[in-house]
Amino acid sequence: MSKEIFEKIYKKYNRKKFVSPDPLEFLYKYKNDQDMEIVGLIAASLAYGRVAQILKSVNIILEKLSPSPKEFLIKEKNLKILFKDFKHRFSTGNDVADMLEGVKKIINKHGSLQNCFINGYSEKDESVIPALSAFVEEIKGNKKDAYLLPSPEKGSACKRLNLYLRWMVRKDKVDTGAWDKVKKSKLVIPLDTHMFNIAGIFGFTNRKQANLKTAIEITNAFKKICPKDPVKYDFALTRFGIRSDMEIGEILKY
Repeated sequence: MSKEIFEKIYKKYNRKKFVSPDPLEFLYKYKNDQDMEIVGLIAASLAYGRVAQILKSVNIILEKLSPSPKEFLIKEKNLKILFKDFKHRFSTGNDVADMLEGVKKIINKHGSLQNCFINGYSEKDESVIPALSAFVEEIKGNKKDAYLLPSPEKGSACKRLNLYLRWMVRKDKVDTGAWDKVKKSKLVIPLDTHMFNIAGIFGFTNRKQANLKTAIEITNAFKKICPKDPVKYDFALTRFGIRSDMEIGEILKY
């Protein structure tokens, strides 16, 4: 497919009116970048399972952290008690509390999640993957649970974390651009089932598993089309299949 076709899809669907239902919509409720980056991490980390349940679970957490997640975390000392009754599929309140404890330590140490991420980021790296690995390890600390925050070091495509980075780094009508120190050219495609199927339609990959190698391969294919912004078309393309009124097969009409 030509760049013109991707641009046509982007211009038509990369709009806020096509966001819902999507956990990204929670970020729009916050004006402070440091609140937004925390909300984004919570929303992205829970972005697995049925979308209705995802939105419900994220909302439960954010109601407790209202009105400023950053200020709340700095002051709160009993996160495990606060979330003791929380459950989202495989994730428990302890998992959420551990992640937020890690976020709290990072804020106290670095001032923001972006500053922590930048600590492991290098312009010499081909992608954000090395920085993402360091970022995950710092949040986790000595905690072993990896489902909310999987590390790319083990070959995971890290769809939810790459989705988080797209939200934070890119800035357009949909993505927030809350982070300004990471180049969007370094981003990796958030590889979910929808993008995996779409990439197969485009002939961007013949791989059978949606792992990190596949995500990199698909990202490189998009880089040939848009070198400075390889994940530019992710949101618009994944509306096909995510939204009940847009089937993946409709892409072929373009």
